[in-house]
Amino acid sequence: MPYKRGHRGRRIRRRLRSGSHLASGRRQGWLEGWRLGACRRIEEETPPPAAGRRPWRVMYVPQGFDAIDQGVVAALGATTHLVVAPQAEMLSYAEMYRPDAVLVMNGLHTFPPNQREQIEGIRRLGIKTAIWFVDDPYVSEDSAAIAPSYDYVFTHERSCVPQYEQLGCARAYHLPLAADQTLFKPMAVEEAYRTDICFIGVAFWNRVELFDSIADYLKDKRVLIAGSHWDRMRHYDRLSKFVRSGWIEVPETVKYYNGAKIVINMHRTTEPLSDNKNSRRWEGHSVNPRTFEIASCGTLQLTDLRPELPEYYRIGEEMASFSNPRELTEIVDYYLRNEEERLKVAARGYRRTRAEHTFVGRVTRLLDTMGLADPANPPAGEGRTIG
Repeated sequence: MPYKRGHRGRRIRRRLRSGSHLASGRRQGWLEGWRLGACRRIEEETPPPAAGRRPWRVMYVPQGFDAIDQGVVAALGATTHLVVAPQAEMLSYAEMYRPDAVLVMNGLHTFPPNQREQIEGIRRLGIKTAIWFVDDPYVSEDSAAIAPSYDYVFTHERSCVPQYEQLGCARAYHLPLAADQTLFKPMAVEEAYRTDICFIGVAFWNRVELFDSIADYLKDKRVLIAGSHWDRMRHYDRLSKFVRSGWIEVPETVKYYNGAKIVINMHRTTEPLSDNKNSRRWEGHSVNPRTFEIASCGTLQLTDLRPELPEYYRIGEEMASFSNPRELTEIVDYYLRNEEERLKVAARGYRRTRAEHTFVGRVTRLLDTMGLADPANPPAGEGRTIG
């Protein structure tokens, strides 16, 4: 009878769909198991660099960037006798604890107006002072003002080293960032965190332009665009379903990185007055901290190509890069179709990050450069890049 035949047909179609969904689910489960298993094996085979204990007392002044501060605090705590001081009380803490050195993280945004006076007071006590800039070159008018107050200037942006030297900073060095691998690590996550494409960050104008240009491509994908000011997009009405507005805490960011098939990383523009204070027009050649953090989650990263990137990762083997929106969509398509290759590239990037891009490694070189070497393992030499 027509009704029964139609009813039976619907049941058959439901079974076929159910079987297809089941096969797809099994496939995704297998891929995720492979990813986590590969990362676990890499973790076992690639222990972090040893943290040699030094006799020096170091006072650290955090910026308030948890993803960075926690990694630096752990590395300094493992290598030195550490004191952590509030920004407003740097001088009084230095007078109380008399450390061998003071390391200030970034020194911008939330630091008190008397930062330079405090640092000069610390230097008068005979204590070495250092600052590690991690917002270069986007706030050059501010960083240029405070850098000469310090004995040592470290910057994650290589192109800024000669700029600081011209300002009279005789000891200026390039020191890249790293990933805190106790925070950024591979993990299993719930379905709510799973996407094809993920981007987390502030909607700077160059990023807005990118996502506006690929709005049509994204419409049938599983996408997360998270951060502030994404309502700037011309196509916000079409992309708003993908947008999560506001700040996402680091632990949840890590879950989204782990749940994504591809995480996009795009550096902000260095153009003066375009969402920055780069009035000195300093250039941007180096990679941002997200480069290391995404790779440390064992997830494929697709990043715009900064000149420095090939020094840290093999493009196409440990990480993917793009130079324009069309290339981005072509690469995304390729890796969504070739999932096993996507996982292998991500795993190789994870291995490189775990072996070479740790805060213990960075802090060790910073201490050596400041003359706070491990007496049992003196440094081989000094250079302008100490990553």
